[in-house]
Amino acid sequence: MQIICLGTASCYPTSSRSVSCTAIRFEDGSVWIFDCGEGSQVQLQKSPLRPSRITKVFITHLHGDHLFGLPGLMCTLGNMVPDRSDFTLEIYGPQGLRKFVRDTLILSRSALTYEYVVHELIPVAEQYPEDWNTWPADNLATGSLHPQEKQGKDINATCDLTWNVFDGQSVCVKAGAVMHSIPSFGFVITEQDEPGKLDADHLRVLGVPPGPLYARIKKGEAVTLPSGKTLDPLDVLGPPKRGRRVTILGDTSDSFKMVDLAQSSDVVLHEATLENCMEEKAIDMGHSTPKMAAQYAERIGARVLILCHFSQRYKTVPVNDTDLCVDVLLKEAQQELTVRGCPCTVILAEDLMEFTVPRPSS
Repeated sequence: MQIICLGTASCYPTSSRSVSCTAIRFEDGSVWIFDCGEGSQVQLQKSPLRPSRITKVFITHLHGDHLFGLPGLMCTLGNMVPDRSDFTLEIYGPQGLRKFVRDTLILSRSALTYEYVVHELIPVAEQYPEDWNTWPADNLATGSLHPQEKQGKDINATCDLTWNVFDGQSVCVKAGAVMHSIPSFGFVITEQDEPGKLDADHLRVLGVPPGPLYARIKKGEAVTLPSGKTLDPLDVLGPPKRGRRVTILGDTSDSFKMVDLAQSSDVVLHEATLENCMEEKAIDMGHSTPKMAAQYAERIGARVLILCHFSQRYKTVPVNDTDLCVDVLLKEAQQELTVRGCPCTVILAEDLMEFTVPRPSS
């Protein structure tokens, strides 16, 4: 599992950073995209990722720097891989995403070479800001579907404020609520645990020859031996290997409703828009500081914290003495973790940075 940061800036793209877009590439080569700000398709072409391997897109919230690149990306995928008639792109995000995609593609008469479906996460009341009704948004998709659109499903929260987004054979995705100026979500991607090592010597003693039975036992199936005895796979399998867990948060001034869901994450991507001395302004805008990100990483027991979503006030390469360097955000997060005695590693995200998620040691 590999994380590729395609865009790491907040608000709008600059010459050194594009806006929010993160990719996860799995061992089988498939690619999932998380957020898709304007220009993401350009960043994709600069990266080692193959557009034809993108199968899912997840949107944390509907602000433009996380969303406006999605229609362009969808059209780009069709142009770069023209024959995809048997493929459906699955898109997940807050209520209103279906309307945005449908209306944009229909108004621009953009035909696609593949089908797509938008599954919407239905926010709960506490995710809406107090002033929502002063500027309400019509977020319900109506009218005819786009010619290449399939009808998506609505995903409601469970009683513990978890949205069960996707459950596959090898990985599942759950979402939780984070606080921002509009309904916003974080996504937790969890690999299934792998079976432990097969004790081939013990199997030979039991008279089980190498072959198809080994594969069934490895999958956790009980099998009947030639002697008629039923073999419990736990008797010949070592401890299971824990799957990796990655948490990707959207814009947030408070992620602590997702503590349980994100617990024991191997990697957490958390925004750090402004430095610690601007915490009041950051929270007022629905954003976080490095200290806030570090506190969350420590709370969930994360092994690695990747900071992202930086304000343009912080320069990657300062031009003059008055410029603030983005490194100040890294140092502030490291200092907070040191004070807390937390061994979590902090990384400052850069556009096109690649990070391989390490497998848990146990």
